Parts: sequence; C-alpha cells; structure tokens
Amino acid sequence: MTNDEIKGFIDNAIRENRVMLFMKGTPQQPACGFSMRASGALNALGVKYAALDILPDPRIREELSGLSGWPTIPQLFVDGELVGGSDIVMEMFESGELAQLLGVEQPELDDEPNPVVADEQPVQQRPIGLENRLN
Repeated sequence: MTNDEIKGFIDNAIRENRVMLFMKGTPQQPACGFSMRASGALNALGVKYAALDILPDPRIREELSGLSGWPTIPQLFVDGELVGGSDIVMEMFESGELAQLLGVEQPELDDEPNPVVADEQPVQQRPIGLENRLN
C-alpha cells in the first residue's frame, strides 16, 4: 500500500465515521495510557465510534499527522473535524463538553479525579483494520 493509499484510507475513515478515534492499540487492548483514557471516555459516554490502531505501520501515524496537523496520538475526530488528543478529550469529558458535542447524556461523575477506567467496555465500537491492507 502506498502512502497516498494510506492517506486516502485515513481520509475516508474520518469522513465515513461520525466519531473516529486513531489510537495506539484497540479499545479492548490499548497500547498506551493516553489511548486508554480517550477510548475510555467514549466508552463511558456509550457512543458508537470507529477506531484505528496506528501501530501496524509508522506511515499511518505520519500520514494522519500530516492530514490533521496534530503530532500526538490518540486523535479524535467528530463530524470530520479534529477534536484533539487525550488531554483535550479528557478535559471535554470531565466538563460535559464531549457529551454535548456527541449529543449524549453526561454520566454522573463521582468525586474521583479520573472516572474513566481501563475496563470500560465499548457499547458500539468498531475497529477498522488497515493492517490487512498494508501487505
């Protein structure tokens, strides 16, 4: 797969999925704490989203960052627009802005500083497999 094909695949994923998360690993098995928190926030809100693991090929991250202008992973897109990375997603989650953006109810938050935990399971998450197309 060429770099242009990867870029096209990423662009299509952003356009075809209202909520698109590019992350390290998968929501079921995040490969870093930042990706775990971002997917955990979406899972806690119970929203349907698609996720793509950027780790199988370094070109995925390179093309994604070139397209978005954002250097870090994870990257969350909603309605084709970049929302941001883990810190922004968590700030928006905690303030209720993320729920508002996604049109869902904000869950009741305890007094815990980080209510999103690793065992939050996605309600309707769909992984996108680019790695099978890289060969």
